Amino acid sequence: MDREFEQLIWNAAVEADCRRLVRMAIEEDLSGGQDWTTVSLVPAERRGAADVVARQAGIVAGMPALVAAVDELGFDLSVALQAEDATAMEAGTVLATLSGSVRDLLTAERTLLNLLGRLMGIATRTAKFVQLASGSSARLYDTRKTTPGWRRLEKYAVRCGGGCNHRLGLADAVLIKDNHLAQAAEAGGAACDPAAAVQRAREFLSGPEGARAGAPADPIIEIEVDSLEQLADVLPAAPDIVLLDNMSSDQLSQAVAMRNDQAPGVQLEASGGIREDTLREIAATGVDRISVGGLTHSAIALDVALDWRAG
Repeated sequence: MDREFEQLIWNAAVEADCRRLVRMAIEEDLSGGQDWTTVSLVPAERRGAADVVARQAGIVAGMPALVAAVDELGFDLSVALQAEDATAMEAGTVLATLSGSVRDLLTAERTLLNLLGRLMGIATRTAKFVQLASGSSARLYDTRKTTPGWRRLEKYAVRCGGGCNHRLGLADAVLIKDNHLAQAAEAGGAACDPAAAVQRAREFLSGPEGARAGAPADPIIEIEVDSLEQLADVLPAAPDIVLLDNMSSDQLSQAVAMRNDQAPGVQLEASGGIREDTLREIAATGVDRISVGGLTHSAIALDVALDWRAG
């Protein structure tokens, strides 16, 4: 049975990150002062309501974040959701209605819209990539190439778009890369052999040293290779996943055939330089997983705005 990384849902940890970011964002805006534009022009007693509206079609993400953000701000505002995460929306869709103090709503506006726009941009980009891989058995994964402090939220948005989460952090799984192999070598010696590295990691984690360090005894072990020769060397060590770095479609197809013949229980993950115009061809090679850093680091925020209600 394939082993899998934790797949994020909206939970207490994601919400805690959201609340922390909202506190930081409003502090950036107010810097210990007030929204002087609003305070100087809008009467303190004025009440009103505004709809949160998507200006572009895409995938909804961040509705629980909006609720948590409004609560964390502690403003005189209430929120009524009108959309659900992971659903498609058209331009003009009303996502939620905010009501209460007009002063507070004007002050909170940019913080709330920035949050939603970022998450919906990631979800929408992810859904596009997932669609390109449809018809194949490949699953689409994110990476750790996330905005500092936003990782759980951004990975949650990937899930809203139909993608899968790779490891959340360094403590969640072993991923042996070329730099690890180089630095694991004996002084002055050649880089550590990939198969030997897998075995060393496995022995450490399951042994007394790993136990003393508080390491998990049986985490997912993944290793990166950049040639078919390295793949042939590492398959007998039976890592859970082999990451095929920057390989051509022909090489990926050969890698799948080699894996099927020698170690059918090992999952293969294509990664590196994967774009919209190459994704479909890569998915057709038979790899099990495709990881794309651009789901998060290259996503463009979706246009989300406030439309004030009359009266």
